[in-house]
Amino acid sequence: MTQYDYDLFVIGAGSGGVRAARIASQHGAKVAVAEDYRVGGTCVIRGCVPKKLFVYASHYSEAFEDAVGFGWTTEKVGFDWPTLVENKDKEIDRLNKAYIRNLEASGAELIMARAVFEDRHTVALADGRRISARYVLIATGAAPFVPLHLPGRELAITSNEAFHLERLPQRICIVGGGYIAVEFAGIFNNLGVETILIYRGEKILRGFDEDLRDHLTKEMKKKGIELRTGCDVVKIERSGSGVRVTCNDDAVFGAGQIMYATGRIPNVMGLNLEKVGVELTPHYAVKVDAYSRSSVENIYAVGDVTNRLNLTPVAIREGHAFADTVFGGRNIAVDHSNVPSAVFAQPEIGTVGLSEAAARELHPKIDIYKTSFRPMRHTMTGRDERSLMKLVVDGSNDQVLGCHIIGPGAAEMAQLLGLAIKAGATKADFDATMALHPTAGEELVTMRQKWTG
Repeated sequence: MTQYDYDLFVIGAGSGGVRAARIASQHGAKVAVAEDYRVGGTCVIRGCVPKKLFVYASHYSEAFEDAVGFGWTTEKVGFDWPTLVENKDKEIDRLNKAYIRNLEASGAELIMARAVFEDRHTVALADGRRISARYVLIATGAAPFVPLHLPGRELAITSNEAFHLERLPQRICIVGGGYIAVEFAGIFNNLGVETILIYRGEKILRGFDEDLRDHLTKEMKKKGIELRTGCDVVKIERSGSGVRVTCNDDAVFGAGQIMYATGRIPNVMGLNLEKVGVELTPHYAVKVDAYSRSSVENIYAVGDVTNRLNLTPVAIREGHAFADTVFGGRNIAVDHSNVPSAVFAQPEIGTVGLSEAAARELHPKIDIYKTSFRPMRHTMTGRDERSLMKLVVDGSNDQVLGCHIIGPGAAEMAQLLGLAIKAGATKADFDATMALHPTAGEELVTMRQKWTG
């Protein structure tokens, strides 16, 4: 029997890789994890965690304005960007150290070096070592990108750099229409930066329910964000201390920064996957089966590098399921349906289940329930902001197929609604649930009239 240095070698110490390593180690496997940057992955180091901290920071500009309607005076309010960045970095450092402690406490070995494949059982480290393993798990995540053939692409930043700007620009152009683009548009706008969002599609947030897309567009415009849809950037040029952006419709925008948020690509470059025969999808993701096994029998992959459902909790669940399957004697395939998700735009979105359009493609009869209202707090602030709640219901059996919310607390509500929808709750179950008053969430259990508009 072949002897290997490790039972499992994990390439990448993000959320999915770390969870897989910890659980495999608990099952008795000898595990090593290689990471060439910091432990915690995109979400912890330069993704959803620092993003959410920036979102919190940006909320205060409106909170101070709103406070006046409740009797507060806020005459000496100021904001200091370097303080926010410094405090954010302290929190990320703390989380990075916590991840390292938890990983090492499980018995897994952490190797701070880049690793690439030599053969299906061997990886080469940047320090020259060669390490063999019975199984190898690819958990290298994904990375933001700027189109390769865009003139002036070197002048653009991505979300990676946005977390470390030395100073806020007076004006920023954000290119993209996905959740990262709209989240950063809200952040910069509420921090006082004149913000333009440029998107080549007709509507932002492709793939989300149409009512959410339309509602958020209206609310973003109310807050002063300039949205230019159907507009594609064709070149970027330096202009003084900033940039000049030219679009395909000949529109020209000047800004202090241009940020690209047009998607992320699986982080597979340079891993030598072609050398060992690991197949990729047309979009450069590692092709895997329901158990996260690649085309090579002993090589697996989890998380964003597989481009299945690119959310941190999904990567964690996939990593856990992989370890249980390979080392725990339990064949577990992750169910990627009805996964709740959030967009921390302003106002925020919480959603779970099928959009109305997707539901109509799969079911012959669909009932829609929805309501739009002014959040209670804004009856005192005078702010012109509205919430939206929508239920998508199978008209043949009354099962709730999807729930879509935009407004304060939307993400928190979506997490709990995910449990109900995963359990197969019906509209009658929602109707039978007593309302909690006064809350926004009570609207979800008091909608009685089918939408006929």
